[in-house]
Formats: sequence, C-alpha cells, structure tokens
Amino acid sequence: MLNRRQVLRGAGALLAAPAILRATRASAQDAVFKIGYVSPNTGPIAGFAEADAFILDGVRKAFAGLTNNGKPVSVEIITKDSQSSSNRAAEVATELIEKDGVNMLLASASPDTANPVADQAELNEIPCITSVTPWQPYFFGRNGDPASGFSWTYHFFWGLEDVIANFLAIWDQSGVAKSIGGLFPNDADGNAWGDAKLGMPTPLSEAGYALVDPGRYQVMNADFSSQIAAFKKAGCKIVTGNMIPPDFATFWSQAGQQGFRPKVVTIGKALLFPSVIESLGERGDGLTSEIWWSPSHPFTSSLTGESAKEIADGYMAATGKQWTQPIGFNHALFEVAADVIRRADDLSDPQSVVDTLAATDMQSIVGPISWKGGPLNPVRNVVRTPLVGGQWQKTGDRFELVITNNSQAPSIPVGGELKLLS
Repeated sequence: MLNRRQVLRGAGALLAAPAILRATRASAQDAVFKIGYVSPNTGPIAGFAEADAFILDGVRKAFAGLTNNGKPVSVEIITKDSQSSSNRAAEVATELIEKDGVNMLLASASPDTANPVADQAELNEIPCITSVTPWQPYFFGRNGDPASGFSWTYHFFWGLEDVIANFLAIWDQSGVAKSIGGLFPNDADGNAWGDAKLGMPTPLSEAGYALVDPGRYQVMNADFSSQIAAFKKAGCKIVTGNMIPPDFATFWSQAGQQGFRPKVVTIGKALLFPSVIESLGERGDGLTSEIWWSPSHPFTSSLTGESAKEIADGYMAATGKQWTQPIGFNHALFEVAADVIRRADDLSDPQSVVDTLAATDMQSIVGPISWKGGPLNPVRNVVRTPLVGGQWQKTGDRFELVITNNSQAPSIPVGGELKLLS
C-alpha cells in the first residue's frame, strides 16, 4: 500500500496543472479539517467508549468556534468503531485515511485500538494522537526505538512505572503479607505488565514482594482453576494483573467457589467501570485499581473551560449513569487536537500539523501535556500523566470509586481510607 507521501510524489503532474485547478483543490482541502476518531464502541472493552456520544456532543459544539491563527476553521469529526479488535482498528484507520481523507487521527482505549491506528498513521504519514494505553505497550509494542521514536504518532498516558508505584502504595498501606498472585493475559497489555524487564516482576521483587506468575492465559478464558490453585498453594494475600472485565468476572466467581479469599485485589483495566463492579454484586465492594481521572482531579479543559467535576456532573446529568475514567482522557484527545488546529501554520500540510503537534505544551483536563522534552517524556513521543490509587466502596445502594492513596500525585486529593476485603 502506498503511503501518503508516495501518493503526493506520484501526483507531481498536479504542479504542472493550471493554477486555477491547484487553487481549487487547495481551497477544498483548507475548507474542512477532518479528524478521524477510533474507539471500541462494541466488544469486550466497549466500556472505554461508553461516554463517547456525550464527549463528542460537547466537543463538536466547542469546535464550532475554533480558529486557526485567528481565522475561522471548519472541523469534521468522523468516528469509527474498532469493535474491540486490533484488526478492525487497523481496517477503519485505513478507511479514514484512504476513503475519508482525514487530516489527523485520534484513537483511544488499550493497545488493541491505539497501536494499530498509530501504526497506520505512521505508515501513511498522518498526524496521530492516542491515549488510554500505558506508554510501554504503546511504544515498545510498536517496536519503538527510544533513540529515534516515531515521526507521526504521539501519545499521552501513564506508564507501568506509575501503576506499579501506585499498586505498591496500596499494598504497603494494607499491611498484608507480601505474597502476590499475578494474572496476565496473552495480549499486548498482559505481556508488558508481566514482562521481567518492563513490567511488574522486578519492581515487586525489589520492594520485597513475592510474585506468583502461573504464565500467560488466553483472553476470554473460561477456567482459572490452575491459577487459583497456584495462588492458594503459595498463600497469596494479594492478587494483581491486567484483565478485561469478562475475564476478571470469571476469575473472581471461580475464586469464591474454590475458597480463595485474598485480602487485596488490585487489577488494571477490568475494575475501571461502575457497571462491571455492579455486576459483581457484594463481591465488588473493596476491589482496588489505578485511578487516572476523576471529578476530584484539579484540572480544567482548555477546550470548554469546564473543571473535571463539571464534566463528570454533566455526563451524569445527561445520561443518568456514573462517571467513568475514560471521559477525561477521551475529551483530552480533542483538546490536544484543537490546540494543534489553533497553532498550525498550514492545516493542509501534514508536516506542518505534525510539527505543531510535537511542539505542544499545554494544560488539559488530565493535566499537563508537552512533548518538548522533560521528566514526563520517557521517550520523544510520550507524555506521562498523573496517577493515584483507589478502591470501590459501597455507599448506600451504589459503588463509588474512592481515591485512597495519592503518594504519586499529591495535588489530587484523597477521598477515603483503604479497607481490606472481607
């Protein structure tokens, strides 16, 4: 498949075309700046896109008044469903580039969506912004080289070093025995989290924790009996890992049936959403996870001027549902896009747009975002965002996600105390 630059080079005859034809094409391209947005609206990780309709409604209203260097600019947002499939994510990204002619790609929600979209953007030389994927699975999962990085694709989210530090803070706070059972699926996230160099094993060992890792399991696993048996034999009081919601529900149900009762369960990805916790009934009370965004986060949208609490309250009022963490980051993708649109010298030139993207230095609803170099840029294409730890606690007839440890981001306030599982 030809990339965008090859297509443009092959179209050199246009340079010899009548000036009026070139002007007409340029004007048509300048008239609308097209953004392609890929997220998992269906499938096992659809919870990450649950709030997309609400977010897009607000973003489109805010974009109506957008300007480029003081001049009004029309922006069209074209959405595609990855169906929670990496193959489908690549397909729709290609459609957005080749059929819809987008000027920029945005993608959210796990390496299964972010990575294939970013790969297509890099191949076709289209500016791309991604999020909601720890930076190591994003960067190294795409065979990124820290010495050179990528040319067209930029990412903001926390890293495994951040989630491990927060998980350790939760476990240290709990005071339970330092024996941990690890659940890591055979996918991009699970392989990164369980990797001896990039992931959890070495930091946990250095902190005095013994990790029992039974090996990678296949996604949508129906039987966790072997893992449970290994954890029981080792006397594990803590369980951790990175799982999709259906897999955790299966594990947690079978753990109860087989008499495995850890004191702390801290799982990435699966425990992010209120609907998942509610589906677990009373056994959802006390489960712990990372918290990347909440109504308590002290940040404001550069696009709408709303605080984190105002955006969360707006979502709950509009839908009758509880807020979810991806709201902040999916909104922030469009904040960064808007910031680039405002500043770019030439919106019709992909190189001008990506150069502007690389020079981003802004405050967003999820905190500071800058790729200009500094302690929050572990590699040139990545910005790390703040992370805290928390717990699902039942209050009245519903579960609330409460921040219980902010040692890694003190500016984000604690909302309650950690309790052990009964």
